Amino acid sequence: MRNILIIGIGAGNPDHMTVEAIAALNRADVLFIPDKGEEKAALRHLRETICARFIRAPGYRTVPVAIPCRAEAGNDYQGVVDDWHARISESYRALFETELAEGQTGALLVWGDPALYDSTLRIMERVAASGLALDWQVYPGISSVQVLAARHRIPLNGIGTPILFTTGRRLGRGFPADQDSVVVMLDGEQAFAKVDPAGLEIFWGAYLGMPDELLLAGPLAEMAPRIAEVRAEARARHGWIMDTYLLRRRTVA
Repeated sequence: MRNILIIGIGAGNPDHMTVEAIAALNRADVLFIPDKGEEKAALRHLRETICARFIRAPGYRTVPVAIPCRAEAGNDYQGVVDDWHARISESYRALFETELAEGQTGALLVWGDPALYDSTLRIMERVAASGLALDWQVYPGISSVQVLAARHRIPLNGIGTPILFTTGRRLGRGFPADQDSVVVMLDGEQAFAKVDPAGLEIFWGAYLGMPDELLLAGPLAEMAPRIAEVRAEARARHGWIMDTYLLRRRTVA
C-alpha cells in the first residue's frame, strides 16, 4: 500500500502553512511537485521554497509532475474537464508506481485549500479506482478567499445571510437574484465586467499572499475598468495571474 498526503500550502505566503501541514510534510519520503512550465515557474519555486524551509530532515526526494494543458472548453465544458482529469490521473498513477515504493509516503502540495475549486481529490479517486493500492489523507490550507477577506478587512457574508461560491463561467450568466454575497473564482474572462453593476461593490485581489499582491475595492461600476486594466498589466508582466473577488450588494451589513 502506498500512502499520499494531500497538503494545502496556502495561497502564496509560506508563513500561512499550518503546523499540521508542516508535520505532514515531514512525514513524506517523496514530494510530487506539479510543473506547469516556465509561465508558472513561480508556483513551482514557491513549493520548492516551502520544502526547503520546513522539512527538517534531509533525504526526501522531489519528483516533477508535468501537468497537461486543458483543451478549450467550447460547448462541452464537462467533457473537456473529464478528459483533462483522466490524463492527469494517468500521469499520477505512473509516477506513484515508479517513484514511490510499497509502504512509502508521498505528498502533493496543493495551492490554497484542496477542498475549494481544486481537482486533486477527484483525481486521487480516479487513481485509486484504476486499481492501484493507495490510501491518502488531506490537510487543509489557507485559501485565497480567506486571504482576500483578511486583506480587505471584511466578513464574507452579511449578518445571518448565506454566501455563494461560484466561477466566472457561472457569473457570466448574471449576478444571482437570490444572493447578496458572491465569491468568484477561476474567472479568466473577467465576468465582473459583464454583470449589471447597479448596487454592487467588488473586493478584488490577485497574487494573494505573495510579494506582488494586488488589491482593489469599491463600487463595481467604478472599479471594473480599473481592475481590468491592472489585471491586464499584471498578467503581461508575470505571464500568469491568479485572482479572486467578492461581489456584494451594498446594503449588506
